[in-house]
Amino acid sequence: MVNSGKNHFFDPDELALTKPEILEFCDKVIKKWSKNPSKNAKNIIAMNAVKASVLWTDDESLKAIWSEIILWTSELLYENALAQDNEWANMLKKLKNKK
Repeated sequence: MVNSGKNHFFDPDELALTKPEILEFCDKVIKKWSKNPSKNAKNIIAMNAVKASVLWTDDESLKAIWSEIILWTSELLYENALAQDNEWANMLKKLKNKK
């Protein structure tokens, strides 16, 4: 996160998720899906596979991979906002250009 006075702007290039944070995220999703295991059985298995791959991957590779995932997600949200609402898109464009 880039700090510019009292405003905080998200900068995907500065994102540094740790292995424990990623595993915590996976556990939260699995816990959520476990509330309806018959509906989410395949998803739970897949998320456990994600957890296993996180455990096997070195920290630098995880940082690179998850930074790209977050950047891609941000771009999708931006493009969706453009398609949905010009006012919202203009605000996102301003945030994006505040690097």
